[in-house]
Amino acid sequence: MAKKQEFNPQWCEQVAPPRSFRSLFKYGDPAGFKHPNTGMYRLLKDIFSMTDDDFKQPSLSMKSLDIEIPVSLAGSHIEALTKLAGSGNVSMDTYDRVRASYGGAMIDDLRLRAGIVENLPDMVITPLNREDIICIVSYCDDQRIPVYVSGGGSSVTRGKEAVRGGICLDMSVHMNKIVVLNETSMTVTVQPGIMGPELERMLNNAPQTLGARGRYTVGHFPQSFEHSSVGGWVVTRGAGQNSTYYGKIEDMVIAQEYITPAGTFKTLEFPRSATGPDFDQIMIGSEGAFGVLVSVTLRICRYMPQNTRRFSYLFKNWEDGLNACREVMQAESGYPSVFRISDPEETDVAMRMYHVHGTPADILLRRLGYQPMQRCLLLGTADGDRGFARLVARKVQQICRKYHAFTLTPFRVTQAWEKSRYTDPFMREDLLDFGITIDTLECAVTWANLAEVHEKVRSFIKSRPRTICMTHLSHAYPQGGNLYFIFVIRSNDINEYLSLQYGILEAINKAGAAMSHHHGIGKQTAPWLEEQIGKQQMDVIRVLCDHFDPHHIMNPGGTLGLDMTEQQRNKRWGFRE
Repeated sequence: MAKKQEFNPQWCEQVAPPRSFRSLFKYGDPAGFKHPNTGMYRLLKDIFSMTDDDFKQPSLSMKSLDIEIPVSLAGSHIEALTKLAGSGNVSMDTYDRVRASYGGAMIDDLRLRAGIVENLPDMVITPLNREDIICIVSYCDDQRIPVYVSGGGSSVTRGKEAVRGGICLDMSVHMNKIVVLNETSMTVTVQPGIMGPELERMLNNAPQTLGARGRYTVGHFPQSFEHSSVGGWVVTRGAGQNSTYYGKIEDMVIAQEYITPAGTFKTLEFPRSATGPDFDQIMIGSEGAFGVLVSVTLRICRYMPQNTRRFSYLFKNWEDGLNACREVMQAESGYPSVFRISDPEETDVAMRMYHVHGTPADILLRRLGYQPMQRCLLLGTADGDRGFARLVARKVQQICRKYHAFTLTPFRVTQAWEKSRYTDPFMREDLLDFGITIDTLECAVTWANLAEVHEKVRSFIKSRPRTICMTHLSHAYPQGGNLYFIFVIRSNDINEYLSLQYGILEAINKAGAAMSHHHGIGKQTAPWLEEQIGKQQMDVIRVLCDHFDPHHIMNPGGTLGLDMTEQQRNKRWGFRE
């Protein structure tokens, strides 16, 4: 008897039409897609009690954005700003304004799918250079016009949403170049609008592209790498997936220049100094609330992909896996580059997605004591000099064996993960087309409180029936790391989604974790910031804002917890009553 052919859902592969709602909320590339494989599809049906019939009629939201949102900026201001920037560098088109204000957050996707268009700048300006920005910021300060800044547009915290109108400076069009490569000091100075792939292409091929002697890398590879800008990395205090070795962006920044309403603010290119507080660290993470970043000097490293050592291991339980990871980070034998361990539920999902679940290999693993919903998957890489990478990989192997981990390195698990490391977010559109929402929240923890944070936050998420909660530890340090929660629900209701999101944020705060490790604060997490860092530190942020931006024109409306309304303080910002 012929085997029954498995149903194939109607996943969308249509390129999002120009100027459509889908082209605005589509992750990254309007033509990009990545479908859930059969293992993930079966899991979704099991968890959410869905059938093949539920996956026959997708909601694609292909209609054109054919509405016109009026501009409230006075004609005299429009004329003056157009003169300052040049007529070819300004737009008041509604589509362009939506693209400048909405980011890559799930709330942006959900609103646009529902046809909700709100909080737009009146003008989008693409400045040619820092001199343009000086003039524009000065004029807006004089006239009290709000100024927002956009780069790659991948913000997941409502970090650039123009809740008070005004203008948005789009840095990606013209302010996107390498200024100078200094091979002696191993630094590169760039404009903030340069995108990650272009920066790495230029550095990796520096002998051809920049006339350099060597090949280089910054080493910053966030999941949004293909669709994010250097400026966005800096002002949100971001991290890449290889940060355990290369560091977060604050470890890479050597110097910066900002244009603020109070004037130009520039730091010096010393790797370290003892000349008072570190002003680079004050400005990193300021999220556009102090001024406009116009250039940044970054540390670079030699580009040696041929030396990368990849490894993967399976532990019998979460506790063993965490203890092994902690020992690796505290062993004083060098740090891995990618270093990521999944908890039991995320590992179970991975086993299904990699088609291991239920296979003879899975049966063997169970017999050896690696049981479903208990076992944990570690994957990673070691980078750098050949001898160093070999040493790190060998030390990881030694410690993993101590905790009775089963090696999966020969099965190229890490290589499989690398192939999808930047494309996994495309799956969210497939899921939302059928009423399933997937999103993430992350937080920083110490080794001492990691288990408690994991248990408490996960318990809250799982208190909602039929909710998937996958968690992994990444971005590790000798003192702790980052817990990354991925939650999946069968709903695309905005209020329901926000209620869960805010509940998770509250659970993270109550559990004693940092509210963000690398996504930033934006307007999403702002209601919790003062409670988390304390009034004294929040007062310092307010004083800095008053100094750099006395009239509060820079990214106003709640970013970093500044100028928040009472509703925002009550942690209900964004609910649609």
